[in-house]
Amino acid sequence: MTLIKSISGIRGTIGGNVGDNLTPLDVVKFAAAYGVWVKQQRLKDNYKVVVGRDARISGKMIQNLVMNTLVGQGIHVVNVGLSTTPTVEMAVPMEQADGGIILTASHNPKQWNALKLLNKDGEFLNGEEGAKILEIAESDNIEFSDVDNLGKITKNQAYFDLHIIEVLDLPLVTVKAIEQARFKVVVDGVNSSGGVVIPLLLERLGVDVIKLYCEPNGHFPHNPEPLKEHLTDLSKHVVKERADFGIVVDPDVDRLAFVDENGDMFGEEYTLVACADYVLSIKPGNTVSNMSSTRALRDVTEKHGGSYEASAVGEVNVVSLMKKNNVVIGGEGNGGIIYPESHYGRDALVGIALFLSLLADKKMRVSELRKIYPDYYMSKKKIELTSGLDVDGILKEIESRYQNEQLTTIDGVKIDFEESWVHLRKSNTEPIVRIYTEAKSQEEANTLADNFIKEISSIANI
Repeated sequence: MTLIKSISGIRGTIGGNVGDNLTPLDVVKFAAAYGVWVKQQRLKDNYKVVVGRDARISGKMIQNLVMNTLVGQGIHVVNVGLSTTPTVEMAVPMEQADGGIILTASHNPKQWNALKLLNKDGEFLNGEEGAKILEIAESDNIEFSDVDNLGKITKNQAYFDLHIIEVLDLPLVTVKAIEQARFKVVVDGVNSSGGVVIPLLLERLGVDVIKLYCEPNGHFPHNPEPLKEHLTDLSKHVVKERADFGIVVDPDVDRLAFVDENGDMFGEEYTLVACADYVLSIKPGNTVSNMSSTRALRDVTEKHGGSYEASAVGEVNVVSLMKKNNVVIGGEGNGGIIYPESHYGRDALVGIALFLSLLADKKMRVSELRKIYPDYYMSKKKIELTSGLDVDGILKEIESRYQNEQLTTIDGVKIDFEESWVHLRKSNTEPIVRIYTEAKSQEEANTLADNFIKEISSIANI
């Protein structure tokens, strides 16, 4: 079964059987449920929803289904076409819309697609709202409009430019200093939206851009998750072109990672650490990331006199805690920068602009910059779920076995040891259990993860 219905949206593989995969009928059903939910939020004469997509092969088909379903409900649609998740998030309040839908399966391979749903503020729905849409989708209470009250589709392709302008206008983005630094950068756009918008942003900042996989055709040249093992081509090109560093984003451009001038990974986890270091050096305050993110953010925050707190995994959880703690910057260790001065959503464009501002200020190479931050090493592994496996029971057993350690159970089980930690949780988007560990060396992190994989396998008899 490759149709995953969760509070964060609907995700699945294209084709196959209705209810088991992301078929046109499933797309229409969940788009219609979202339309009903939108109308329930505010009673008014006209409703408007922004719809955009990444460059996936199935994107145009899915977008047409979604838009025309909303039109059939009397909802006006702003079609921003090829876009990014953060661009659609920003477009929703700019359009004074009632919500937004981004059609992207983020880092999943090309056979996947998804409907990611936004509220009127351009932010992801919370758990209660997502559950309500799932409830509506399974009901018979979906009503469509008559022929005189259908919605209309308006095309607006200005939002890449508007997004870039907003980023360049941020007070902490030092445009002139970046221009004077004359950076040379290789961009891996994984043949999706980032291949268009990231070079546009960099060119506006006076950066010499070398494009790699920047044709938005949806044929991902490598696994689209921006991890070290998938970025060998980027590393080679950075060295070959004698570039200052390399940039890679995921297909919907809300995750960001860097490769230094030697072709070595800066570290996906350290994208947020570096950006936070820059922001906090000018505007001290608090930070938030999720429980599966590096301790280095805590260390950098405390260095600048602020406090750090971890949320449950999921952007909506991070944003909620960020608002509660009035933080100046936060995000997720997977390369997701959330900068409230811009908007409450992970945004690679904002991250790139802040990182360039930091480099221009420090006047050091990317490899030298990495050395100023605490050294932590992370292992990210997973176990495939099998039918009938009692995952909650397994996690309860782990919790019991480690009850004398520092435990956090707001999202799976996290065990904090003195020099390391492990976080075990069910994925919201894939049928797997994720096992994240962090330690003072890669070997220690890998060993810790392998030991917990063995322990879980023993408990589950798999």
